Amino acid sequence: MNKLVVLLMLLTAMLFTAGCTDKTQEKSTSFEASLEKKDVVKVTQLEQINTSLKKGPVFVKLGAKWCPSCRSMKPILEKLAAEYGANATIASVDVDQSPELTEYFGVEIIPDSFVIVDIENGTYVYMKEDGKVTTEISQAKFVGFDDNDEKLFEKTLDLALLQEGKNKSS
Repeated sequence: MNKLVVLLMLLTAMLFTAGCTDKTQEKSTSFEASLEKKDVVKVTQLEQINTSLKKGPVFVKLGAKWCPSCRSMKPILEKLAAEYGANATIASVDVDQSPELTEYFGVEIIPDSFVIVDIENGTYVYMKEDGKVTTEISQAKFVGFDDNDEKLFEKTLDLALLQEGKNKSS
């Protein structure tokens, strides 16, 4: 009888602990892993953008789950991540979960997107649609979303990668 009770207790303990993981370690490595896997990176802090910039340009989309246009962008972001992920980071910020970033980037309408190419003196440098760079985010934003934006995003990322190549060769 005692053996049966001990066996049941061990079985119960095993069932209760099955599937338990160390969430702290999982969270700390999930950002780095997503950078390597060419996925759309979920960003909640500026430091994640700064880390990504070391790899190359960062395309940032700010939106929300409840926004139909933002949801329409999801397949495009995934395609961009697959296509550009080796040289650039495709990042997504949920404005409801990251109000600090929403305020920092001056988001008034979603979706709101832009490409960051560098940091100079603590200020982000953005790629404009025409291939020029600026520290004024208002000159480099893609606000809203329509069917032609995918090509615009690709063009801007191509220009950002070209700019990065020039900077590295200088």
